[in-house]
Amino acid sequence: MPSDLDVLLADAAEVIPEDELREKLARRTPLRVKLGLDPTAPAVTLGWAVVLRKLRDFQRLGHTAVLIVGDFTARVGDPSGKSETRPRLPKETVQRFADDLLEQFWLILDRDVTEVRYNSEWLEPMDMEDVLRMTAATTVARMLERDDFSKRYAGGQPISLMEFMYPLLQGMDSVAVEADVELGGTDQKFNLLMGRDLQRDHGQEPQVAFTMPLLEGLDGVQKMSQSLGNYVGVTEPADEMFGKLMSIPDELIDRYTELCTDLEPDEGHPNERKRRMARAVVDLYHPGAGEQAEARFDQVFKRHEVPEDLDEVAIPDVAIRQGRVSVPHLLASVGLAASNSQARRLIKQGGVKVDGAPVDDPEALMDPSQLTGKVIQVGHRKMVRIAP
Repeated sequence: MPSDLDVLLADAAEVIPEDELREKLARRTPLRVKLGLDPTAPAVTLGWAVVLRKLRDFQRLGHTAVLIVGDFTARVGDPSGKSETRPRLPKETVQRFADDLLEQFWLILDRDVTEVRYNSEWLEPMDMEDVLRMTAATTVARMLERDDFSKRYAGGQPISLMEFMYPLLQGMDSVAVEADVELGGTDQKFNLLMGRDLQRDHGQEPQVAFTMPLLEGLDGVQKMSQSLGNYVGVTEPADEMFGKLMSIPDELIDRYTELCTDLEPDEGHPNERKRRMARAVVDLYHPGAGEQAEARFDQVFKRHEVPEDLDEVAIPDVAIRQGRVSVPHLLASVGLAASNSQARRLIKQGGVKVDGAPVDDPEALMDPSQLTGKVIQVGHRKMVRIAP
């Protein structure tokens, strides 16, 4: 049977320093394990879930999960991995995202034993003296050791002083909650180590920096990101989730299996391994729905059938132009495209069909009778039937 340490170290990228984690665990007292997440987007992705699942491992072993909702730091913007300054988010937008995300966190964490803190609680009241003391804990030279900052500096790209502040603000979170361990992706390593420095500066025992691998997105190249659209959200419908997972490159099957499921990678044909992984992921977030999602996937992609229980939608008034239906406006208004401009791009790319026939005019106007009872399809997985 694996030890607690074996369970915790499974799939970890780096633990700094590992001997300190061993010492902390040997004390047999619950550790305060911190994870900070900035609400800068509305969905929890499988990429976020990698580190959330590791926090759950600590939680199941009796340690205290301290979830920091970065409602203050989200307004500053984490520069990790960014090649340019991030735009600031309004307070209202951040709060809306935070409300949405918290409900999704409970699909992975145990709500009843999770300590939730908002970092505006201690960061907003800081005065200039507090800020100056915080900045005295590091140097510009140390900040420029950070990979993304050093690349931008060498390339003559601007770095705002506000961005320099971000690692310090994240470090202050660790001071405020007296973290024993802080979790994050590998792109958070510098920030986690800054937390150690600030804790020492405040007379606390420094936290262990515990990083998890970054999950590549559906494109197989870049980190999973909502801004890039290469993500799977944990609250997406089971069929959508299964279909997206079946689209990942074969070389990522084992990685998704290890980081996104409770299964071990296995041998066999890539298609069967991918299906096994996709079923397992769907079952985690839609218990018992994996096999049904697979069956519907086969119905659409192997047998090219239209599902019997396809959603029916009426043509919204907003899509009508002088008695005719604007196809781009129709796609956007029924949720098949994020916007009219995206709908036009999808049409240009040949990704829109009406009862199997491609729509090739990005400004297409159709008579309502041409659409009644027909299936509107975008890509391979999104489709609705127009109600009579």
